[in-house]
Amino acid sequence: MQMKHTHRGFTLVELMIVVLIASILLGVGLPSYRNYVMRAGRADAKIALLKIAGSQEKFYLQNGAYASAAQLVVAPPAGLGFLGGMTEHEYYTLTLAPHAAGLAVGYTATAAHGGSGKQGTDTTCTSFSIDQNSRRGANGGYVPATVEKCWR
Repeated sequence: MQMKHTHRGFTLVELMIVVLIASILLGVGLPSYRNYVMRAGRADAKIALLKIAGSQEKFYLQNGAYASAAQLVVAPPAGLGFLGGMTEHEYYTLTLAPHAAGLAVGYTATAAHGGSGKQGTDTTCTSFSIDQNSRRGANGGYVPATVEKCWR
């Protein structure tokens, strides 16, 4: 008895339907994924600023004034120890500005991506800030809706 072999495979139409479905799923999923990655990258700035705020309070207790911009990169106890003036993953550049009345009164710490690097395409939240009173800012200001969106 001889067996009959039939060749089975995919037709071009079936293959095109699979490609179409994959394209639709990719078109819907990719923007959501990019937004998720962008929001996750913002955590680098927020974590660094909260660490600066804690380090500044410790520095203030020891020295009677907050650390200056030059002391941001100096190792403790003479400074805050943020080597290179960058966040941990180097997505944001850190800066410190004294309060208008001086470092004995306060400071504002800022993390900004500067339009380059992994977070460079984030136009929604370009910078984050925090001051001695833990007042949070975003994009160079304190607009509640923007701050809420960026700091969540």
